[in-house]
Amino acid sequence: MRKAYFKEWYGGSCESVIEYIEFFNKIIDENVDKEKAKEVFSLKPKALISPHAGWMYSGFSANFAYKIAQNSKDCDRVVVIGPSHKFAFNGISTTLEDKYETPCGELEIDINFAKELMSRFYVENLEYVHSEHSTEVQMPFIKYYIDKPVVELIYSNYQPDYLKEIIKFSLDSNSLVVISSDLSHYYDLKTANYLDSHCLEAVQHLDINYLEKCEACGKIGIHAMILAAIEKNLTPFIVDYRTSADITHDESKVVGYMSAIFI
Repeated sequence: MRKAYFKEWYGGSCESVIEYIEFFNKIIDENVDKEKAKEVFSLKPKALISPHAGWMYSGFSANFAYKIAQNSKDCDRVVVIGPSHKFAFNGISTTLEDKYETPCGELEIDINFAKELMSRFYVENLEYVHSEHSTEVQMPFIKYYIDKPVVELIYSNYQPDYLKEIIKFSLDSNSLVVISSDLSHYYDLKTANYLDSHCLEAVQHLDINYLEKCEACGKIGIHAMILAAIEKNLTPFIVDYRTSADITHDESKVVGYMSAIFI
């Protein structure tokens, strides 16, 4: 079983996970126009970009995208792709554990699909890199909203063009794809907003040229998703953007968070 190593990032218990999600949805219900909400929450994404900090900071942004993505629960699996924060290596890895632990129950891991990715692409099985928060913080959302088997992919030094092919194959195989990424780190709020705006523009316009000034920690994943979206004729929508200053009120050193969907 792929153990959960970062439970405190999302409350540590099923009760806390549900409390977080209900709180996020209460904010949505109280602040999003009902007609607009009806339109937005009827969309059926093929892929998401979701942030990966502690839920206190980025959970609202992530939840907004996953609340929409529950319309895609007829997928066969969820392929979760995130950057490695603890280990530097060349390439991309998938876990071959049979289950993934979450506070609200286990998720099946689609081992057959993981092995197919290994056979079709240069995907390795490096279990030691999978103690990784960028993917783990997505799993309780997936359990709550979708509850389908998952495939976890962790990359380090990897080419976006290679990852694009994995994303396209996953989409063609009726997978929901989740790209995990935070945005800029530890700039003052004004600078963070400026840098992050380039990340948002890149996604909104499917234009990788904007990524030159984007400082996302999952930039490779965002780059690859944009390339895949262009080739698969997907339409992007920015769902939410905020920074840690919205919670801490400290504007001197902030982290940026974006969520987006592709339909």
